Order: sequence, then C-alpha cells, then structure tokens
Amino acid sequence: MIFRHADVIRSAHPGLTAGALYATGVGAAPGTGPDTTGYTARALARLADATESEFPEVLAWRRAFSRMGLKPTQYRCASESLLRRLRKEGTLPRIHPVVDLCNAVSAAYAVPVAALDADRVTGPLLEVRPARGDEHYTAFGGGTEHPAPGEITFADCAGRAHARRWTHRQSGHSAVGAHTRRILVVAEALHDGGAEVMPELLGTIAGELSAHWRAETTTAVLTATAPEFAFGAR
Repeated sequence: MIFRHADVIRSAHPGLTAGALYATGVGAAPGTGPDTTGYTARALARLADATESEFPEVLAWRRAFSRMGLKPTQYRCASESLLRRLRKEGTLPRIHPVVDLCNAVSAAYAVPVAALDADRVTGPLLEVRPARGDEHYTAFGGGTEHPAPGEITFADCAGRAHARRWTHRQSGHSAVGAHTRRILVVAEALHDGGAEVMPELLGTIAGELSAHWRAETTTAVLTATAPEFAFGAR
C-alpha cells in the first residue's frame, strides 16, 4: 500500500510537510491507553498565552482553507478544533486509546493528526487529492456524502473518501475502533518549521505505541522529493 499527496496538492501548497506512521498490534478497550495528560498540559500552557487562532501552525491552515474557498471559522482543521475544545472545556473527549493519543499529540503540536484503520482502506493507493465528485464518504452518523469536485480528500482505490475538506474531518468508515489492529497515522503541517517538528511528532506517537502496545511501527517524513510512504499490505 502506498500513501502520498498528489502532485497538484504539493504544487498548490509548497510548504507542506507530512509525516506517516504505520503500526501493527494495536488494540485496547476504550478507557485504557497511554497517559496523555502531559500532551494536553503542553497545549493548555500555550493556550494560556494565546488563543489557538493565533498559533502559527493554525494560521497556516487557515490561510490554506481560505485559498480553497472555505471559511476558516466555519471549517477548521482538526488540530484547531481540538485546541478550541480544550480551551473551552479543559479536556479532550475519550474515544479510543489510539485516537485519544493522536488527538492529544495533535493538540500539543497544533498539527492535524489523522489515525485510520488500515484494514478499512482499499489499496494499492491512498492519495490526498482533489475529489472527482463520485467518491463515497461515510459520516460518523452513518450517512453517505459525496465530496464536491475539487474538494481535497483522502481517496482510496475503492472510491472511498476518508476525509472531508482535507484536514477538517475524517470518515466513519476508517475510524479506529475496537476492531482495529493496524493503523495508518498521517500528520500534516503547513507552517514554517513543520519539517523540523515532524520527526519529533512521529517519534512521540511511535514511542507511545511501542511502549503501551509493543506495536511495531514504521515512520517517514514525506516531502516533495520523497512524497510516498509504503506500508504493509493486507
């Protein structure tokens, strides 16, 4: 299986740095998992000095959403939404230990982090690209939607869209759950310094997965000169 960003995405967003992680052997009942309080505390410390909308990591995504014709205050990247909730409520929701970990790390680094059930993605290619308009997106409520032509999504070879509006929302079809054993984690940064922080972010998640589940992990930082990540086939 290959994960990549389409050339048109990289051309339109030359500052993009992505990180990809593949892990096997994860799985735990909801309510258990690594201690994420240190990551949320780090995010709260930043929020004590400024709102999330002032973070350079978030501002870069807001500019990108504006260029895509989206209202940044209506459609927020995932990390901004998490930080906003954390600022208002002081905590993040508990969903699944893997998701909770990725959400907490996303808040700590202010960078969108997606975790997908790798067995729910049809290969051999998962590509971040403009939608054609015929892709099927499964909402978390169970309904089916079709991303508009040109909307950026994560598209697989079965015509499934695993995200809406790029980093705004993931799909319920490939959401990590009790059945999940293999995951693909994707982090995406557009801000200056993203290339420097991405190895640390990936290492943080990989370390927690290995320590808690003894998961086997593979990571890569994806750039314009190294745009593809090959991971285990089903």
